[in-house]
Amino acid sequence: MKAKTSQAVAKHVPQRTCVACRKTDVKRGLVRLVSTPEKGVEVDLSGKKSGRGAYLCHEPKCWENALKTGRLEQALRTKLKADNKESLEIFAKGFDNNKQNSQ
Repeated sequence: MKAKTSQAVAKHVPQRTCVACRKTDVKRGLVRLVSTPEKGVEVDLSGKKSGRGAYLCHEPKCWENALKTGRLEQALRTKLKADNKESLEIFAKGFDNNKQNSQ
């Protein structure tokens, strides 16, 4: 028989990688984007929508880089439609505004 130890078992914390800068962080530390056949690419704040997902940092530079270089399209294995790209750019500008307000 094994004796019980008083050590707590460390819980596994999921790690994800930003497709733009390749930085790894906890799953909740990044923003998930999901590609669905019905709506195209959209932000998934719940992290539970079905579809192919990719993660980006909260940094505006990462969003700009991912949209300009096509890394997001490659990660999601789809082409971004103009309206999807525009809505993602608007969402990314919210990070820039939050950064300015906190300074």
